[in-house]
Amino acid sequence: MSHTLDQGGSDVLGVLGRTSAPAGTASTTVPRAGTNAFVKTRAAMIAADTMMISIAALAALALRSQTQWLASIGVTEQLGDFPREVAPQLSLLWLLALWAFGAQSPRRTGVGSWEYQRVLTASLGTAAFVGIGAYMVQTELSRGFFVIFFGIGTTLLLVGRLALRRAIQRAHVRGHFRSRVLVAGTDRHIDDVARVLRRESWLGYEVVGGLSPTPPPSGETLGGVEVVGDPSAVSAVLERTDVDAIVFADGALPCADDFRRTAWDLESRNVQMIVVPSLSDISRQRLDVRPVAGLPFVHVERPQRDLPMRVCKRIFDVVGSGLLLLLLSPVTLLVALAIVLDDRGPVLFRQRRVGIAGQHFDCFKFRSMCQDADAVLQRLTESNEGSGVLFKMKADPRITRVGRVLRRYSLDELPQLLNVFAGHMSLVGPRPPLPREVDAYEGDIVQRLRVRPGMTGLWQVSGRSDLSWEDTVRLDLYYADNWSITQDAMILLRTVKAVVGGRGAY
Repeated sequence: MSHTLDQGGSDVLGVLGRTSAPAGTASTTVPRAGTNAFVKTRAAMIAADTMMISIAALAALALRSQTQWLASIGVTEQLGDFPREVAPQLSLLWLLALWAFGAQSPRRTGVGSWEYQRVLTASLGTAAFVGIGAYMVQTELSRGFFVIFFGIGTTLLLVGRLALRRAIQRAHVRGHFRSRVLVAGTDRHIDDVARVLRRESWLGYEVVGGLSPTPPPSGETLGGVEVVGDPSAVSAVLERTDVDAIVFADGALPCADDFRRTAWDLESRNVQMIVVPSLSDISRQRLDVRPVAGLPFVHVERPQRDLPMRVCKRIFDVVGSGLLLLLLSPVTLLVALAIVLDDRGPVLFRQRRVGIAGQHFDCFKFRSMCQDADAVLQRLTESNEGSGVLFKMKADPRITRVGRVLRRYSLDELPQLLNVFAGHMSLVGPRPPLPREVDAYEGDIVQRLRVRPGMTGLWQVSGRSDLSWEDTVRLDLYYADNWSITQDAMILLRTVKAVVGGRGAY
């Protein structure tokens, strides 16, 4: 099961159409609740785009006379009524461009950067078309109006899409705008897909049943998914089960001909067909589908751990940590003073950690615990609330009064910027483990050490200490295989939100 269902920067399975099959027998029929998610999502996107473009047009009309900077570079302004006359037409043209470029297709939105790329491409294309057209026909279009309209409009569109995405994801978590899906495959693969979709409820998929070629005697998989039919008899199942899509995992159908016939059948019923390859924790950026003799070959590119990318990441870390050390120096001085005044103990805490390729280094933090924390730990082992090899307590008695504030807002980790600048750590990466934790690693967990540990990472912005050990490992392994500079920048932005909210920090 591809991890692309889990992270931003990845493809969503799809937001799906409506089946025309009526409900049937009561034992396996799943009634539909509300209007189709596809229609609602597209309507929300069109409404948001219309509002943002309208705001940009009004702002451009109001501010076009305040563009003295244009005069300073020798550009004279035309302040006639022509911009007011063409503003509605330009707004409509922009909306049509968004539709034509696929920026309003719910099937390709919700996660990842594709949606923003389409919005940006459509906006730049519209601006270029209008600019070139105005020049060719020598119209009196105000330059100030043009710059403000497309400058503010493009920014508002991107911000609006981000806000809409967050609102829809929150609605999905609450059970609204969900697409109802069946999962086809062997019992194990049905459970694998269902587990991911249930865990990542923000994606908006509700698993209402399974299709298995070898249904279990109990009528349910081990994961509790009710088996409502056989994948080879999809038509019969859809006559009594109302769904938006069918997800086909391994073992669903025996050959390509069966897939083709099933695709034709689902197309006639307006039910989306989704195929999940047997690829685990591979980002979309590393997948390249290349048709070869009619076969959709999926090429998996190597992780970005070659020398040029590592050099770029190192430059990113040095510049970023250096700037942050400079900008946050007043904060670090205040934190140091608060620690000294609290219990007169040392300001910094130095701890041995394990970095890339198993190399040990001294990790720096502001001290947030009492001075004899290691000795007290021996008495608290039985109170461990963490999982796996991590020790966690929500009400850890070793944490000082100042330390609780520092931990809530991650201020205790600011000295790690020195580790980043020195090359022991990265701004973004897996959590730096203790040597005793590494000694307890089993199986694939050791793969976390293939990249530099980071001050923040996927697990920190996905729940921090509230995550289970298994989820922490899963996210760290995903990052080790799929990191990129773009993803690092996105994680840093999400870190700000996680730190301000203080969720999962203790």
